[in-house]
Amino acid sequence: MQDMSDIAKRKQVVLPLLQLVAVLICWMPVTLVLAQESATQHEPRWWKGNLHTHTFWSDGNDFPEMVAAWYADHGYNFLTLTDHNVLSRGMRWVSIDRIIRQTDSDIMDRYRARWGDAWVEVRQTGEREEVRLKPLDEFRCLLEQAGRFIMIEGEEISDRAEGKPVHLNATNLEQVLLPAGGTTVRESIRNNLRMMLVHQDSSGRQVLPHLNHPNFGYAVTAADLAVVVEEQFFEVYNGHPDVNHMGDESHLGVEAIWDVVNTMRLLQLDAEPILGIATDDSHEYHGRPGSRPGRGWVMVRSRYLTPEHLILAMKAANFYASSGVVLDDVVYDSQQRRLDLTIAPTENATFETQFIAVMKPKKPVAQLEQSGSAQDQNESESPENLPKAQVVATVPGLSPSYQLTGEELYVRAVVSSSLPPVDPVFDGQRQQAWTQPVGWQVGSTNNDRD
Repeated sequence: MQDMSDIAKRKQVVLPLLQLVAVLICWMPVTLVLAQESATQHEPRWWKGNLHTHTFWSDGNDFPEMVAAWYADHGYNFLTLTDHNVLSRGMRWVSIDRIIRQTDSDIMDRYRARWGDAWVEVRQTGEREEVRLKPLDEFRCLLEQAGRFIMIEGEEISDRAEGKPVHLNATNLEQVLLPAGGTTVRESIRNNLRMMLVHQDSSGRQVLPHLNHPNFGYAVTAADLAVVVEEQFFEVYNGHPDVNHMGDESHLGVEAIWDVVNTMRLLQLDAEPILGIATDDSHEYHGRPGSRPGRGWVMVRSRYLTPEHLILAMKAANFYASSGVVLDDVVYDSQQRRLDLTIAPTENATFETQFIAVMKPKKPVAQLEQSGSAQDQNESESPENLPKAQVVATVPGLSPSYQLTGEELYVRAVVSSSLPPVDPVFDGQRQQAWTQPVGWQVGSTNNDRD
C-alpha cells in the first residue's frame, strides 16, 4: 500500500497547480476582453439620458422599476429618478387604493405582468391593503447592463422662497438632502446649491446640480439665475406642460432667459455662462395628459457609461440637449473659431439650424454684484442696457457650420426638424436640439470651449 505521507505530499503539489490552471482558464477570457477594450481605448461616444423623473416615491404615477424599465426599453443609456425631497431607499408601504386613484384599476395587473407575482409584495394592515415600493438598490440589478444602461441616484430638492417654488435637481447623491431654504429666490438657489457642493466634497463623488423649470410659477427670473454664478446648469427644455416654457406677454420664454442669463454673466459678472439641459420631468406613464416620458433628454459624449464620467463630461460642456433631433457630432475649433455640426438624417425630415449670438457691446456696461436683490440693483427681466441675442445665420441641411468673426460674445446653435415631436407639449412644436455656448471669454482670460 502506498505511503499516505507520499500521497499527502503529492496533493500539496498537484492541488495548487490545478488551482492555478483553473484561475488561468477563467482569467484568459477576461484578459482577451481587456486587451480588446484597450485596443479600442474606449472611444468617446454619445449616451442618452434623462435627469428628471418621478415615481410613486413622490408624485409620479407608476412603480419605480416600471418607470426605469420604460427608459431602458426605449433606448436610453442612463436614468436618474428624482422624487421630491426623498431618495428611493428603505422600507415603504403605500395604500393600493391611493395607487389606483393616481392611475387606474389595472395598475397592479400591469405591475405583476411585468415582474411576476413573486416580485410584488402586498400586505393587509387592518382594512387597508398595501404594496411595498421597491428601493433603487433592490431593482437596479434587474435592469442595468454594463455599457448599455445604468441608474444614477438623485433627488429633486423642492424648496420655496417668497411664496414661489424653487426646485433644483441633484444627480449622484450619497444621501438625501433636505431643502436648505432662503428668504429670497436667489438665496434659496444659492443655499441649496452650496449644500450640494458640500455634499460632493464630503462624499468624494461627482454631483451634478441643475436648476429646474425656471418659469414654473414664474419663480426664477433671468437676473436671479444670472447672479448665482455657482449654478452651471439649468433646464432650457422641460417636457412638463405646466412649466410655461414659452413664457407669456409679461415673461420671457425659457430659451430667451438662457441668453439674458449668459449675457449678464459674461458682461456684468465676469462669470462663465450657464449650460442648457433638456428633461422629461415625467410624472404620467399611462397615456393621460401630463408630463409624459420621452419628451426631453441630454446626449453626453463620454468614453465610459458611469455616473462620474457622464457628470465630468457635462461639466466640460461635452453634451447637448434634445427634444428629438440627433446630432452625430458637435465640434468647436477654438483656433479656427468655427462651430460645425453633423445632423443624423431622419426619414421625411428636413433640418434648419439657427446660429444664435450675442454681439459684444460697443460701450462698457455696468457691473453687478453677485449678492443683493433684483430690486436693489434695478435689474429687470430683460435689461435694456444689454445687447440682445440674435440669429446670425440660418443654415439648411445636415452639415451646418458657423465661422465666428470675433465680434460675438458667444454663439450657440438650435437645430429644428420639420417634424413635430412624437409627443408634443405645445402647438407648433418641432423636434429640436440645443448646443452649448462657445467662443466666450471671461474677463481677459480666453476660456473658449473646445
